Amino acid sequence: MNKTMPTWQKVLMAVVVLALLVVPWAPQLVYPVFVMKLLCMALFACAYSLLLGFGGMMSFGHAAFFGSAAYVTGLAAKHWGLPPELALLLGTGAAAVLGAVVGGLAIHRQGIYLAMITLALAQMVYFIFLQLPFTGAEDGMQQIPRGTLLGFIDLRSDFTMYHLVLFLTIAGLWLIHRVVHSPFGHVVVAIREHEPRARSLGYPVERYKLMLFVLSAALSGLAGSMKALVFQLAALSDVHWHLSGDVVLMALLGGMHTVFGPAIGAALVVGLQYYLDAFGGWVTLVTGLIFMVCVLSFRSGIAGAVAALRPHPRSGP
Repeated sequence: MNKTMPTWQKVLMAVVVLALLVVPWAPQLVYPVFVMKLLCMALFACAYSLLLGFGGMMSFGHAAFFGSAAYVTGLAAKHWGLPPELALLLGTGAAAVLGAVVGGLAIHRQGIYLAMITLALAQMVYFIFLQLPFTGAEDGMQQIPRGTLLGFIDLRSDFTMYHLVLFLTIAGLWLIHRVVHSPFGHVVVAIREHEPRARSLGYPVERYKLMLFVLSAALSGLAGSMKALVFQLAALSDVHWHLSGDVVLMALLGGMHTVFGPAIGAALVVGLQYYLDAFGGWVTLVTGLIFMVCVLSFRSGIAGAVAALRPHPRSGP
């Protein structure tokens, strides 16, 4: 696994970051709140791909971490009166703790059994938040205050909130990139490719799996916490199994074996949901058709297909 990023990828990422920095200065072209949602879902998709694409663990319950963090962030900001930095930290930490519990129960199984365990536990989390008094049930937890970051940065402005979300998203994606290209990431891929051999070499397989599960859950929680502050709302849709299905779709569309490919899938899915919202249920049909085309045309996802088009240097004369 090459640790250095190709020059063309660095240039492309620099262009994307510059374009994102321009967004709040041109709200008439792109709605900043929509881009903030896209950034949250991009981080969520890449965090999930860390578990599925590089760890080989299929989870059907990742919305539990996303939604739990949103509710905890809302609880901390609205009912406890904590500043946004502490609310975000508590939401992310709650997702990490929940990830440790779910991961500790699920990592001892593989394939469809692991997926069904995560789905069952996520449904339990869903019904817990449905019954808890502070969540607002079907109405959701509304009017979550954004507060003042570090005591002097007013997040009530979409302009400042956008830059916080952009910064945290880039930091989260950078962390994912570092993990994938670290010795820890190499061991995780080795476990995915041939677990018995990795075990025979003396690696504590369960410990590596659990650490990856917790990291993926924590980053998913960060995405959910940011979304709760952006929309000032934590709803049952954030913890519903539908969202778990959406993030699987994002990872597969973008390319689950690439670091930033799932972000492309997130942009595609969120964009379709936003711009085709007027068509109601047809959004699901269109998304399904695009998914079918992608699976049939390029099974490695959009990013994987683009990378495959580039000529590789010859290793020999």
